[in-house]
Amino acid sequence: MTQRATGAPAPRVPWVVGVSGASGTPYAAAVLRGLLAAGLPVDLVLSRAARLTLLDETGIAWHDADWAPSLATWLAAPYGGPEAGAAVPADAVSADAVPADAVPADAVPAGAVSAGAVRGLVAVHAPGNLAAPPSSGSYPTRGMIVVPASTASLAGIALGLSKDLLQRCADVTLKERRPLVVVPREMPYTGATLRHMLTLHDAGAVVAAASPGFYAGARDAADLVDFVAGRVLDAAGVQHALYRRWTGDLGAARRPR
Repeated sequence: MTQRATGAPAPRVPWVVGVSGASGTPYAAAVLRGLLAAGLPVDLVLSRAARLTLLDETGIAWHDADWAPSLATWLAAPYGGPEAGAAVPADAVSADAVPADAVPADAVPAGAVSAGAVRGLVAVHAPGNLAAPPSSGSYPTRGMIVVPASTASLAGIALGLSKDLLQRCADVTLKERRPLVVVPREMPYTGATLRHMLTLHDAGAVVAAASPGFYAGARDAADLVDFVAGRVLDAAGVQHALYRRWTGDLGAARRPR
C-alpha cells in the first residue's frame, strides 16, 4: 500500500467558481476575494458570455494567454476598469498585496493583488475545455459556487446539459454530493426559471439570490455587494468578515465601526 511521505505537502483541494454571463461581475470578484483571503485555492471558469459582461461592466479585457494580470486587475477594480491609484478592498489577499511601485503603473492598479499571488492560488480553465480536471468526479474539490448565475446556466445545470465546462462542473458537484451554491441575479423570474431553481434545491444545491440586506449598515454599493458575497460564502461554509452580522441590537449597524 502506498503511503504519503511524512511532511509531504497537502493535496490541493480547490473551490470551483463559475462565472456566467449574467450582469453582476462585482459579486463574483467579492466572492473570489473572500476565498483568496481565506487562503483557499480556486479553480475559475469564466463562460464566454462572462468575458463580454466583464468587459462591459468593468472595461477589463480577459486574456487567456496571460490571465493573472486580468484577474488581479479585476479584483482590484471590480466596479470600473483599471484606473491608476485604485485601492484594493481591505479584504483582498493582504499578505500577498504588492506596494504601488512594485509593478508597472499600466499593468495593474496601485495596491492590487500581484499576478504572482493570484497564480499561487488560482487555476483558470477555458469554458470549452471539457477535459479540464474539475470535469471529473475523481478530481477532488470542496464544492462549487456559480456567481452570478444566468438563467441559461440555471437551466443548463438543472437539466444536466453539461454544454460547457461551467455546467459540467456543476453537474459533477451535484453527482458527487458536494456543496453547490448558485447565485441568480436577474429578475423578475419566469415560471421556467423558478422551476429550475426548485429542481436545483431538490438536488441539494443552495439557491442564494443576489438580494442584499440593509441591516448591516451598508454605506455604498460595495457594502451591499459584500453582503451578498458574504451570505454566499456563509452558504459554502467559508469564514469571512465581509459584513456585520445581526446581533439583536437594534441600530447597531448605524454606529461607527
